[in-house]
Amino acid sequence: MNRRDFFKRSFLTGVAVGTALAFGDFKKVFGNSLPPKPAGPASPSGTYDLVAVKGGEPAQMFDKAIESLGGMKHFVKKGQTVVVKPNIGWDVPPDHAANTNPDLVKRIVEQCYTAGAKTVYVFDNTCDEWDKCYENSGIGAAVKAAGGKMVPANSESNYKEVTIKNGKKLKTAKVHELILSSDVFINVPVLKNHQGTTVSLSMKNHMGIVWDRRFWHKNDLHQCIADFAAFRKPDLNVIDGYRVLQKRGPRGVTADDAVLTRSLILSRDCVAADAAAAKIFGIEPDSVPHIKLAHEAGVGNMDLTKLNINRIKI
Repeated sequence: MNRRDFFKRSFLTGVAVGTALAFGDFKKVFGNSLPPKPAGPASPSGTYDLVAVKGGEPAQMFDKAIESLGGMKHFVKKGQTVVVKPNIGWDVPPDHAANTNPDLVKRIVEQCYTAGAKTVYVFDNTCDEWDKCYENSGIGAAVKAAGGKMVPANSESNYKEVTIKNGKKLKTAKVHELILSSDVFINVPVLKNHQGTTVSLSMKNHMGIVWDRRFWHKNDLHQCIADFAAFRKPDLNVIDGYRVLQKRGPRGVTADDAVLTRSLILSRDCVAADAAAAKIFGIEPDSVPHIKLAHEAGVGNMDLTKLNINRIKI
């Protein structure tokens, strides 16, 4: 049984790992000891480790968050090429929350060009037919409107084999050439339930930039995710929690499987970003094996108490 057939069979039998999870409680991220801040001045030196935003619309939340990190010019320089990697894996509309919110992707692409980017590429190695995913997710039209370039990722010829140094399970991987050649890599997953890993976040989103994912599923999925996370760390991770698929992920079945949470996480550290998003999802980071494994390997820091977090409430 391949990955796609596994998920389809799970949907038909009603498997829903995340059904019992609680949503909407942001206290563990926003905290009582450090109350949410109104939108404040930028941080030119980029001193914040993580920005957590609650409330507002996707583009608005991103604008406030990136401003507090010194603006997009802190990440994208004039003339650079940028690859933006949302989750576009499924042929479903935006209200299903199986893919990244198109309004968020559009604003990120716009901000990259405002910062001086030469070209902004957007792609995903989809699970459903790529052209239908790009169209029906709304991301294709959004990227085009922002001046970005949608790139198909359904041909093995576009992937180059690399060595994963110090990988415990994953020793090599075929990685999309844009990840290897672009100056800036912005990772934009959607926060959602996943039947194989409980949640799908920044590190899990890397599976859309590699060719052979079957090996990962057959050889300790969590360890492979943690191994690859050390290979090419994104320059910026933006976790879309505007609408969260709470059950029957990663594809979902109907829009009723998703809940509106209006949240956003930004961090250079994919482990920290995933830890914060896990708490928004209602679980502890160390209950997700690949987050704990990546933390222990020194890829990033899942201990939010040790981070300088800017909490913004709109």
